[in-house]
Amino acid sequence: MGAVRIAAVGDVHAGADRESTERLDAGLDRLADQADLLLLAGDLTRCGTPEEVRVVADAVARAGVPTAAVLGNHDHHAGRPGEVVDVLESARVSVLEGTAATFEVAGRRVGVAGTKGFGGGFAGACVSEFGEAETKAFARHTTEVADRLRAAMAMCDGADVRIVLLHYSPVRDTLRGESPELYPFLGSYLLAEAIDDAGADLVVHGHAHNGSERGMTPGGVRVRNVAQPVIRSAYRVFELRPDERPAARAATGAGRT
Repeated sequence: MGAVRIAAVGDVHAGADRESTERLDAGLDRLADQADLLLLAGDLTRCGTPEEVRVVADAVARAGVPTAAVLGNHDHHAGRPGEVVDVLESARVSVLEGTAATFEVAGRRVGVAGTKGFGGGFAGACVSEFGEAETKAFARHTTEVADRLRAAMAMCDGADVRIVLLHYSPVRDTLRGESPELYPFLGSYLLAEAIDDAGADLVVHGHAHNGSERGMTPGGVRVRNVAQPVIRSAYRVFELRPDERPAARAATGAGRT
């Protein structure tokens, strides 16, 4: 069997305007020739309005490739995430939040487990559930999100390829280039713990616009930051060959935007 070709991008920050429509259409124009599955790693919009996400949903529908997505912090800003999800799902995008979706791709069963994730920081410099109620709530939410990811990954048992789709980062590696003071707001080590407990072939995330593209969990799972300001293209394509684990090759996506 051939490779499973996965296209991934985050942080496209679409607005409800012609420029965003033209940019997305141009970027995704050849997607069906280059990838079997598209993963959207959050921050699809500027401010999280249904009008903005409709631009993304329509472009993805025209691209004609099965798609899974998670929301990002921008997609929550307007306080209308349910409407954002409805628009995406109307375009047959599988929106994941502590859930998983399975796709038949290139003769393989591909399981995608997804959650937005959250901040909290990394070992040695992380938020703990101690002190004020607000601090406890912040730390507790990160723990709950990691637990939901763990449960979502269990739903992928039996898949030939297992992918984790996040917005926030699970590792420090892909945050290099960002100010260290921002790390607690860009990801959490608890996400990496959940990933390593279950195992995966690839993790993709966004959010860290000034970060680095490549990283790895402590357990050796590949992590890629596919925020568009980092990859500087419409998407990045990963060829996964489950018969040759742990091989995974990244190629440049078409349609620079």
